[in-house]
Amino acid sequence: MDFRVDDEQRALAEGIRSVLQGRLPLEHLRAREGDERTISQDDWDALGATGLFSLTLAEPAGTGLGLADAVVVFEELGRGLVPGPLVGSFLAAAAGLVPGAEVGTAQVGVHRTGPGPVLVEHLGALDALLVLGPDDEARLLAPDRLAGAVRAAAPLDPLTPVWHLASLPAGDALEADGPRLRRDGALLTAALQVGHAAEVLDLAVAYAKERHQFGKPIGTFQAVKHICADMLVRAEVARAAVHAAACLADAPDVAVAEATAAGCTRDELLERSVAGAKLLADEAALTNARAAIQVHGGMGYTWQVPVHLHLKRARVHATTFGTPADHAAALAASA
Repeated sequence: MDFRVDDEQRALAEGIRSVLQGRLPLEHLRAREGDERTISQDDWDALGATGLFSLTLAEPAGTGLGLADAVVVFEELGRGLVPGPLVGSFLAAAAGLVPGAEVGTAQVGVHRTGPGPVLVEHLGALDALLVLGPDDEARLLAPDRLAGAVRAAAPLDPLTPVWHLASLPAGDALEADGPRLRRDGALLTAALQVGHAAEVLDLAVAYAKERHQFGKPIGTFQAVKHICADMLVRAEVARAAVHAAACLADAPDVAVAEATAAGCTRDELLERSVAGAKLLADEAALTNARAAIQVHGGMGYTWQVPVHLHLKRARVHATTFGTPADHAAALAASA
């Protein structure tokens, strides 16, 4: 089985990147920092028109591609700092849970219940909220059932508005594959993290070439070279893990053969693969963002330099579908 990104997937990534640069450049997104809706409905419709949310649906409703193609696209969304309930809408569209999600006319959030406060992202824009319980049961909530939600005045990420609730209502139970929804959600979130890790690397390298000290670019100094080299290794290792996990999910026969050789079930193998991918992607995004700030020096701490936005979004994603500590513990328990 070939785990490498192929030419068609590279072309898919380039196409999505071109759309994002033309329709959703960073300055356009940053104009809505702190708003209740950080992406307009017109812009969300434009994302839907690309086929983003129907990517894995069979033709003619979708393009009939797999998760290996979806993670390539989601990496570009992470690179571009695209806000909104991307993962929840994709999951709802792929599972046929909310009409309109597949074409971008409905926005669906996702929340995995567990210990800690109940925080819902992008509530002001949602048409539905997909809730995944601790036993992987899935239920769907309408936004009007979340009365009493209080919006955080200063969320960590200015492009990810957050609402706090005392508790969640019961909701309508779904006949859906809860474990798969959770697993796919973690994998897509990991792909977003790879995008953040790769983009801050590019920003750091570009700055290291432009910034001069002692008459030469700081990128010629060994200490800066080492920082950027470490960033590259983290991003590439995380990308490989995410893509490999997606390929396994797309090929049940290969996953079964691998699981048999490893002495576990297919589901256990996929759980381990996704947990490892999410762990590596979270660490790559967070560590690379901090390293990029260091390369930028004093400039790295200013609001104008977008590195801090990647760090903040990466911290948000690192609390979604399991923290790095959660995945490390799960992998240790399965070893």
